[in-house]
Amino acid sequence: MTAVDARSPLATELRFPHGFRWGTATAAYQIEGAATEDGRTPSIWDTFSRAPGRVRNGDTGDIAADHYHRLDEDIALLKELGVTDYRFSVAWPRVQPTGRGPAVQRGLDFYRRLVDGLLAADIRPVATLYHWDLPQELEDAGGWPQRETAQRFAEYARITAEALGDRVSTWTTLNEPWCAAFLGYASGVHAPGRTDPAAALRAAHHFNLAHGLATRALRETLPAKSEISLTLNLHSLRPLTDSAADLDAVRRIDAVGNRIFLDPVFHGRLPADLVEDTASLTDWSFVRDGDLETVSAPIDSLGINYYSPTVVAAAVPGGSPEEEASPWPGAAGRVRFVPAPGPRTAMDWPVDADGLYELLTRLRDELPGTPLMVTENGAAYDDYADPSGAVHDPERVEYLRGHLTAVHRAIGDGAPVRGYFLWSLLDNFEWAYGYSKRFGIVHVDFATQRRTVKDSARWYAEVVGRGGLD
Repeated sequence: MTAVDARSPLATELRFPHGFRWGTATAAYQIEGAATEDGRTPSIWDTFSRAPGRVRNGDTGDIAADHYHRLDEDIALLKELGVTDYRFSVAWPRVQPTGRGPAVQRGLDFYRRLVDGLLAADIRPVATLYHWDLPQELEDAGGWPQRETAQRFAEYARITAEALGDRVSTWTTLNEPWCAAFLGYASGVHAPGRTDPAAALRAAHHFNLAHGLATRALRETLPAKSEISLTLNLHSLRPLTDSAADLDAVRRIDAVGNRIFLDPVFHGRLPADLVEDTASLTDWSFVRDGDLETVSAPIDSLGINYYSPTVVAAAVPGGSPEEEASPWPGAAGRVRFVPAPGPRTAMDWPVDADGLYELLTRLRDELPGTPLMVTENGAAYDDYADPSGAVHDPERVEYLRGHLTAVHRAIGDGAPVRGYFLWSLLDNFEWAYGYSKRFGIVHVDFATQRRTVKDSARWYAEVVGRGGLD
């Protein structure tokens, strides 16, 4: 092989495959605002954020980044970035306020305007049907631990697809059902704020069922060429040591963090060890005949959200007391989480791009032939506008560079990664952290709603234009 001069572009550029999808992503409750306009009713996050002590500084998504009224401005930002794709979520209570019955056309009209604006800017719209904003009326009826919620979700999916399916070709049913089930119903740090591990396990199954029922509804409604996906925040797991006890800790977290979704969706089965681990909490009788067949309906790609790896070890006998409300049924009291070394983001999450590579290559091996999309990846830092009005965020640029390098490496090693969506386009309402954490590549002054393009946005635009990294 002929040596390549280190000064040559061949030695310094990491090119991504032709047709690679370059995007960015947002979620409805985090950016839209207009919480009571055009027929929208409260979601569980409206209710949760209004409860004292639930969200930092008492912040709510009532206004957020005011995307609902600044749609044209935000589409212009996307066009300026040069992205090929934009991943957004549809707010269920804006489309179907009670979670039942006909759609509110004023709510659908907002998404029609969004999609039409994206297409006019030559940007492919990627719609996520559920990013955690369950209509409060459905939660009042029992929420995701109730089977009927999955059935209502399939009806909502059909309504939305009928309205937008002629213009949106890529659909994601659910975003991060692990967070919605276990942070929402087990630890209570997310909406609706319940602390019932058995209910969380029921919710996880009904999220799987909702995905399967919605996939069926989408297949029946959308054009045949449409792409249907699911997005999971899979945990990139490492044992603290190679001891049997630490390896078993990894197994337990993998069961309730990863395989609780992967096994039903891709293999039509429940993880046997998860059922055993959680036997003291539930007998899993809520899984009915035919459910797993519905859940495992074929999909066209799998979305992966990744931010940092997770290091686990066996709990130390007589160590710290078990969490009162753990998001890890079947592992609480048996597993401890160990801070990973290295630099950290403003979320106090370790920066480690190798975890993304490890996750992508694991899926390459376990789900051969399944196209993969990195549907969220990014970092929060303490950004601010300097006296000149500029926002410099070199730490984010390095975070993104490292993780895109890991994606490129995984592709080179055979992982079928088809696209990358940076989280997030805008600074936004960061769930229980309110407005205290900034993930955007566009700075938002929440008092004035002024947008300022950060250095990371300019860097990402260059990457997209080049089709790779220098």
